[in-house]
Amino acid sequence: MQYNHSLFCQILKLIPRTEFERLVREQAAEKHSKGFSCWEQLVAMVFAQLAGAVSLREIESGMKSACGKLNHLGVPQAPPRSTLAYANSHRPAALFEQLFYVMVAQCERFAPGKKARFRFKSKLFSLDASVIELCLGLFPWAKFRQTKGAVKLHTLLDHDGYFPCFLRITTGKEHEVRTARLLKLPPESIVAMDRGYNDYALFDDWTRQRIWFVTRAKENMVYDVVEARAVPARGNVRADEVIRLSSPRGVAACPGLLRRVVVWDEKKQEEIALLTNNLELGATTIGAIYKDRWQIELFFKAIKQNLKIKTFLGTSQNALHLQLWTAMLAILLIKFLQWQSRAGLSLSNLIALLRWNLFTYRPLFGWLDDPYATPPTPTDAGPWQPELALGV
Repeated sequence: MQYNHSLFCQILKLIPRTEFERLVREQAAEKHSKGFSCWEQLVAMVFAQLAGAVSLREIESGMKSACGKLNHLGVPQAPPRSTLAYANSHRPAALFEQLFYVMVAQCERFAPGKKARFRFKSKLFSLDASVIELCLGLFPWAKFRQTKGAVKLHTLLDHDGYFPCFLRITTGKEHEVRTARLLKLPPESIVAMDRGYNDYALFDDWTRQRIWFVTRAKENMVYDVVEARAVPARGNVRADEVIRLSSPRGVAACPGLLRRVVVWDEKKQEEIALLTNNLELGATTIGAIYKDRWQIELFFKAIKQNLKIKTFLGTSQNALHLQLWTAMLAILLIKFLQWQSRAGLSLSNLIALLRWNLFTYRPLFGWLDDPYATPPTPTDAGPWQPELALGV
């Protein structure tokens, strides 16, 4: 039996339409819309991400080529280029930011959980920022350096499924610590981050809130060893010390006890000094937490390779932010599909297969389990057509 809805239509049904319409009303986003709804704009922008469209012309042409398959999407016709460009520049990007967090709440309910090697019950996060370079002549509002423009994508990655649960878009000049101070993390959670987030006042605030961090220690850190702990006989831990900062600035900003764990990096053949405020977890676990921070680097690599966040459809700040938020919406949808699939598809393979089959009429979750299976033969073959007598 032939299925009545395309894969793209079924993916869009994962977005709560009633919640989206409520956000549209709150933002007054369709004021003076003149027939082009925010839902049509969202469908077009998600299509651009999943189909790999790099221009407004490709979005329009790609959706036009779908012919009558747009009806099930709630879109009467493919949007003209000028209409979509105007909507991206003038409709508030905050609408799609709020929708992103609605989808984050859904993903938190279906996330598969941490890897088995972590036995602690605490939530594990990674925090990092990625720079997206821009042409300063086209994006003068995003000045980064003297001749370059850039925006930063500040991301908090939830390790229960490795999906982004917090995002903030800023200009390239803004320091990472400012975003770290905006986070509202649950008590007993653990945050892994790189050396760029070293701020002793922030560490003291988190310690008071019982939020644990694991990061790389600064090479010039001044400290006194309070206790030298025994290290495991096996493994890569070289030292485990309870310390107290001894520099005047360190004492004033973070007077409490910290912990310095030195591990051996076999790949780089060097020692890595880690700093944490958790005095209870094993030293090997502390090293494994920091090693798992690499997942956020892989996340940035995946979205830059598979989504359209390096070429933009508009040059205004609102248009750029809107495109980034819809890209993050798309990655949440793809992550959810990856969790539901039994085929063990990597993120890049799943995106590629979706790109080739967006308007294929198949049951979505059956397709996810076996995307290479032959489609079922439709029972209704349509009107009879005589065979051509070739070569007669």
